[in-house]
Amino acid sequence: MASLTAVFHQRSYLYDAQSVPRQSQFSSSFLPRNLSFGSGFGGISRMPLRMRAAGGGGMVVVAAATAEKQKKRYPGEAKGFVEEMRFVAMKLHTREQAKEGEKEVKSPEENSVMKWEPTVEGYLRFLVDSKLVYDTLERIVDNAAFPFYAEFRNTGLERSEKLAKDLEWFKEQGYAIPEPCSPGVDYAQYLEELSEKDPPAFICHFYNVYFAHSAGGRMIGKKVAEKILNNKDLEFYKWDGDLSRLLQNVRDKLNKVAEGWTREEKDHCLEETEKSFQCSGEILRLILS
Repeated sequence: MASLTAVFHQRSYLYDAQSVPRQSQFSSSFLPRNLSFGSGFGGISRMPLRMRAAGGGGMVVVAAATAEKQKKRYPGEAKGFVEEMRFVAMKLHTREQAKEGEKEVKSPEENSVMKWEPTVEGYLRFLVDSKLVYDTLERIVDNAAFPFYAEFRNTGLERSEKLAKDLEWFKEQGYAIPEPCSPGVDYAQYLEELSEKDPPAFICHFYNVYFAHSAGGRMIGKKVAEKILNNKDLEFYKWDGDLSRLLQNVRDKLNKVAEGWTREEKDHCLEETEKSFQCSGEILRLILS
């Protein structure tokens, strides 16, 4: 027997999928063409211009605020938007979870996994709710309310079929498979709603769920398996093909999508990271229930 894993690393947009022009496959223009660019999210506020006297009595218009904004560099920006997302996500870890973490430990699942006392029943609840979340994510990209969602079909990172096999194994061992509980149900519903009206925020969740499972999730699964499953190697933690290449392929697609976003859309995506951690943390906590 061998190993286990899991972890997923409100604002809503103002428009639904139908209000977005169907452009090229990587188009991410989420704003209606006739939107007024005054103030408000997604628009570009008119920058106040500062004027000063120039030699000869003329006037020079200096768009100081605009110039300053253009010069600002965001952590990870030079490597692509995925690196920006990674940077924000790592800051939301505790120091026990990651060396870049800045968050204080406030709940049991935020402690080192070495301190956990998992149960098989709790782990089953975690797997069932995780499957519901992955089912939802895979259905969303299949339906593609926004055309670029389709780019994330069949990436090789999908987990639903793997989890179905694991749950069948538990059933064969005599365990009763529970129904999804509120953490998974609520998160799945939230993802459905978000995907239809707020693409940048949805992409934040998509990234954190899949990439966190491929990293910290695998480590957690291994430790949990050592404690309660005699090192059983679940399918949830197996990928067909080179995982690093699968991740890089999705990373490239995410970066390509974000190239068409405004800075406001990128910032909105990053701001959703805390909500993503909150939702996935509630599911992770089930392991200890």
